[in-house]
Amino acid sequence: MNKIKLIIVEGPQGTGKTTLANYLRENIGGSNLYRMSGQKDKKESGKQYSIIMYDALANYLRVMQKVPMDMIFDRTFFTEEVYARLGLKEYSFTDEYKHYLRRLAKLDYDIYYFSLYLEDTNLFKRRLDRGAHHNYQSFSLENSVNQQKVYRDIAKEVNRFKNIKVIELPMDDFKESYKKVDSILGINNK
Repeated sequence: MNKIKLIIVEGPQGTGKTTLANYLRENIGGSNLYRMSGQKDKKESGKQYSIIMYDALANYLRVMQKVPMDMIFDRTFFTEEVYARLGLKEYSFTDEYKHYLRRLAKLDYDIYYFSLYLEDTNLFKRRLDRGAHHNYQSFSLENSVNQQKVYRDIAKEVNRFKNIKVIELPMDDFKESYKKVDSILGINNK
């Protein structure tokens, strides 16, 4: 029997996280999709709320190992770390990030960490201009490019864990990206 898939989709604003997460949910039967937006409170109190949230998530993932249902996450604790590293939070989240990463690596799932990026960073502008956004973090080309650099650094850090498959996925062309994802995850769309 195949292990349950735990798929985490991360990347800067405008790369296509939601688009890819929706695609995965539509093409992996019997899967659940979770969207984690993080805390908009940028002060120390926000950090405490994030710890409560990610402790609950880690416990949930531990329990769900027994349920035969693949899980897809559109953002997790990695985003919290990226925003903290960029100075968009008034606190460091690095110790907590490392703690949650170690907990993730110990889980008995077939774990995939998709780190999305754009080779043509000019696409960020076009995608960010597509409409309404939440007010949590301002959307701009500069923010997305800065986030992309940190997400790519984090992908290298996650790659040190042998049981987490890190896939750095360019999302410039959705159709081509889907083909790669289909091949990696064994999705048959014929």
